[in-house]
Amino acid sequence: MKKIRVLVVDDHTLVRDGIRALLALAADIEVVGEAASGKEALQKVRQLEPNVVLMDLAMPAMGGLEATRRIRREFPGTKVLAVTQYDDSEYVIPVIAAGAYGFITKSAAFSELASAIQAVHNGDSFLSPSAAAALVEECQQKTNDKAEDDPYQHLTDREREVLKLVVEGNTAREIAEIMVISPKTVEWYKTSLMNKLNIHNKADLIRYAIRKRIIAL
Repeated sequence: MKKIRVLVVDDHTLVRDGIRALLALAADIEVVGEAASGKEALQKVRQLEPNVVLMDLAMPAMGGLEATRRIRREFPGTKVLAVTQYDDSEYVIPVIAAGAYGFITKSAAFSELASAIQAVHNGDSFLSPSAAAALVEECQQKTNDKAEDDPYQHLTDREREVLKLVVEGNTAREIAEIMVISPKTVEWYKTSLMNKLNIHNKADLIRYAIRKRIIAL
């Protein structure tokens, strides 16, 4: 059986020794080398041609983030799996963007580490549960922030109804009959919604409605 060749990169000897000892238990994984910095990692990748690099992020003489970028660019056949003590999205997102195929914390169990190595070696992505949860939370927060910034979200139901009827070409009197309100109230709703959207003429209001898919072309 051909083993997965792994390079362990961490600036702490005890961590490298611990990972090496753990991976010695896996029948399909072989640690072919170690490196204590990003710069040394590049040299070892060039010399040893590992399949997977276990990359710490905070290291001297070139950090893991820059080393990951360079490995992805210079050695596309080698997969990087980030291994760090932090699982916040501020760590996960940059290293994935830099080219890492996976992210796992140093508190992970041996079975999780082995599964992560096997996954990235096969070209799949791998995120530890805590890292995946951090990413989900980040995406949800961005979605919420975006929704809060959208002035359309601040329109009342009646204002949205008036907006749709206006851009569909109805007059104030026709809208009043449809909504069973006075034309004066229709004008009040129209003025209010246009102020909230910061739109001041009907042509721009129609363009906005098309962009928001309130009406179709």
